[in-house]
Amino acid sequence: MKVLFTVSECAPFAKSGGLGDVAGALPKELIKLGADVRVMLPKYSTISEELLFKAKKIKTFYVNVGWRRQYCGIETLKHDGVTYYLLDNEYYFKRNALYGDFDDGERFAFFSRAALDALPLIPFKPDVIHAHDWHTGMVPFLLDRQYRTYPFYKNIKTVFTIHNLQFQGLFPESVLGDLLNLDHRYFTSGELEFYGAVSFMKGALLSANALTTVSPTYKDEIQTPFFGEKLDGLLRDQSFKLSGILNGIDTDAYHPEKDTYIEKTYSFKTLKDKKKNKAALQKEFNLPVSDHIPVVAMVTRLTEQKGLSLVKRVMHELLNEQNMQLIVLGSGDPEFESYFNYLAGAYPEKTGVYIGFSEALAHRIYAGADFFLMPSMFEPCGLSQLISLQYGTIPIARETGGLNDTVHSWHETEHTGNGFTFSAYNAHDMKHTVERALSHYSNKEVWPLLQKNAMSGDYSWAKSAEEYYSLYEGLQRRK
Repeated sequence: MKVLFTVSECAPFAKSGGLGDVAGALPKELIKLGADVRVMLPKYSTISEELLFKAKKIKTFYVNVGWRRQYCGIETLKHDGVTYYLLDNEYYFKRNALYGDFDDGERFAFFSRAALDALPLIPFKPDVIHAHDWHTGMVPFLLDRQYRTYPFYKNIKTVFTIHNLQFQGLFPESVLGDLLNLDHRYFTSGELEFYGAVSFMKGALLSANALTTVSPTYKDEIQTPFFGEKLDGLLRDQSFKLSGILNGIDTDAYHPEKDTYIEKTYSFKTLKDKKKNKAALQKEFNLPVSDHIPVVAMVTRLTEQKGLSLVKRVMHELLNEQNMQLIVLGSGDPEFESYFNYLAGAYPEKTGVYIGFSEALAHRIYAGADFFLMPSMFEPCGLSQLISLQYGTIPIARETGGLNDTVHSWHETEHTGNGFTFSAYNAHDMKHTVERALSHYSNKEVWPLLQKNAMSGDYSWAKSAEEYYSLYEGLQRRK
């Protein structure tokens, strides 16, 4: 079984969020199952020199991007048992950030076609191409509409994973000829047209042989108008090839027994050492050091999707009324950055805020906090709740997407559950759930059971990798 991931980011090379984590961890698990999985991504200038030093150039060629002929180099290296192909073009990828430039449509139109053109030039012909999110949405579409007639590409199957349906790669109609070498019948026929724009995401939904989402609940949610981002009708039509496979986490990178970022490693059997991480975290944020004060944490993008309007509505009440501390790590919308900075100033004894991102600090927060707050408006899967569970930090989450699949509310009589949840997207429902969670913190019988339930779960990629492997096998059997 030969599988090629085409992806816009992949840890540890380039990462802005969960997509990078998935692309970094899933191939390693699939290789353990016997698959030959390789990853193709852009050669960003932000990739570390240590990794780039190991890369070896193997080919150069030119890519047609509309009327342009653009250089592309192929470099390869092996890292942690996985072979990577880096596609090099400094004009497109020598940038300070992965996304957000005015020409993102051109950049990823180039990458999608370059990925297909590169295949005959590398010593690897995949049985399956696994594309991820809108950035590589044109890979299955171009393969199906333009490349399939060539013998080399004829039997290659495609899988497309929706990591977040909200981001669809929408561009003006002119990109068809100007960037994609496609005529306008693909627009007038509706194949790529989406409310007057061209949608890279829609192209993948129509053309891929199989579609996946990153959790079973999200698969169902996106087929409804509220979550479907105006694509719910198309997704219902394509539901015969749509499945929900829950993300895992890299349990080597996130493991409290061997985490080099944290103050003191620990396991469920040595939970007293988790308290040392809590004390170090409180000290780092200049908060009173006390094990009797529960710490509620958030490591998140500061956006509306993450439920921050709920937090903004009631957090001041919680801080006024409850014996608690709040620690926040993240960046995003200026509105929410300003709000959390305001909280830090208004409640200096109760609130610690770091605007930005630090991988090391994120690990220290997962290890040192008592609760992890995720009140998301929607959450395709979510990795933070899985990491927090792994560290015995109890999630407080809204029942949506992958949160619904992984966080189960504490049951008072049966002593089951690994967190606290609420259903409605309502600020006071969130507040009452936080209050309920805090009320259990000092219960010396309940709290260890909660932590045991959290830390005894399997959050690895093993089960999910088996599901992907079965999916690939099923596609390969099709003629």
